[in-house]
Amino acid sequence: MTQLTKKTLARLIDQTLLKPEASYEALRLHCETAARYGFKTVAINNAPIPMCKKWLEGSGVLVDAAISFPLGQCTTEVKVFEALDAIAKGAGEVDYVTNVSAVKSGDWAKVEEEMRRITDACHEKGIPVKVIFENCFLSDDEKKRLCELALKIRPDFIKTSTGFGTGGATVEDVRLMKKQVGDEIGIKAAGGIRTLASALEMIRAGASRIGTSRGVEIVDELEK
Repeated sequence: MTQLTKKTLARLIDQTLLKPEASYEALRLHCETAARYGFKTVAINNAPIPMCKKWLEGSGVLVDAAISFPLGQCTTEVKVFEALDAIAKGAGEVDYVTNVSAVKSGDWAKVEEEMRRITDACHEKGIPVKVIFENCFLSDDEKKRLCELALKIRPDFIKTSTGFGTGGATVEDVRLMKKQVGDEIGIKAAGGIRTLASALEMIRAGASRIGTSRGVEIVDELEK
C-alpha cells in the first residue's frame, strides 16, 4: 500500500448519509463537508439527488445513488429504472443491492440477469456501478459465486455490505473477494468502518473504496 495522504485517503471514501430522517439541512451540510474534504462521492438515497448535485457543483465530488436500498427486493425492472432515473437526475455512480433471496435460493440465472441488466444500463450512460453482496447473509461459496458472476459481467466494484444488515465489512470478506477477482474489479468495503485503523485494514486487505459515514473523523485521524 502506497503512503496515504489526507487528500489521497479522502478520494477513496464514499461519504455516506443514508438515514431516512436526514433533513435537507443535514444533507446540505453533508455535501458541503464532502466538497471541503474532497471525498470521492456522497452516498445518498435517491430523492435528494438533484439538490445534492447542485450543492456539489464544481467540487469534483460525485453523487453516489443507492439503488433498491437496503433490501434489494425490488424487481430487476424497477432496479434498472431506479438506476437510470438516478443517473438522469445527477448521479455519477450507482450502488445496487443484489437480490439476496435469489442468491440464497440458488437462482443464479436471475442473479446474473439482474447484474447484467443493471451493469449494462449504467455503462451505457458511462456511469460506474457497484454490486452490493450483503455478505452477512451469505456463505463463502455464495460470495465466491457472486464474484465469478462479477468477473463475467464486469461491474466496476463489488461491495461487502449495505451497513443495514446484521453485519458490515470484515477483513476476511475483503480478502476473499480480492482473492476471487484480483485486480479485475474494484472492492468497496462498507458497513461499520468508523476508525482510521479499520479503514486501513480494509485497504490492506484489498479494498479500493471505503463506504463510511465517518469519513471526516477518519481523514482527520490520519492528519493527526
